Amino acid sequence: MRRAFVIVSALLLAAFAMQFVFAAVGAFTEPAGDGAYTLHSVNGLAVIPALTLAATLLAALAKAPGRLIGLTILPLGLVVVQELLVVLVHAFTDDTGGSTPLGLTIGGLHAVNGIIAVHIVVSVLQGARKLAGPAETA
Repeated sequence: MRRAFVIVSALLLAAFAMQFVFAAVGAFTEPAGDGAYTLHSVNGLAVIPALTLAATLLAALAKAPGRLIGLTILPLGLVVVQELLVVLVHAFTDDTGGSTPLGLTIGGLHAVNGIIAVHIVVSVLQGARKLAGPAETA
């Protein structure tokens, strides 16, 4: 179980790294249409939550300390925050649907929250490796 926890935590970190790549794909797609952020959305709303739940289950089965289990589930809460930020960005547009300074600031928080999530997942992976011990992480 402990080795599986390490592997799934590493996959979760990879999924978060790809999330930034998929955001860039959306930002640089020309012409930008409704589907420009599809990869970003699918990864963020399906892959990352599924891997987070799997990692959390494995952490519990591996008898990880409660703090590490809590840290492992935390990215799921941050995904919820990400979606709330997206809703707020769209709520703070002008009468023509254009961006406003407040909406853009909230959009910036979306990126900051993503960075925080990556740092948490790095900590989870470090904790999983420590829990597995040197023989199981080689």
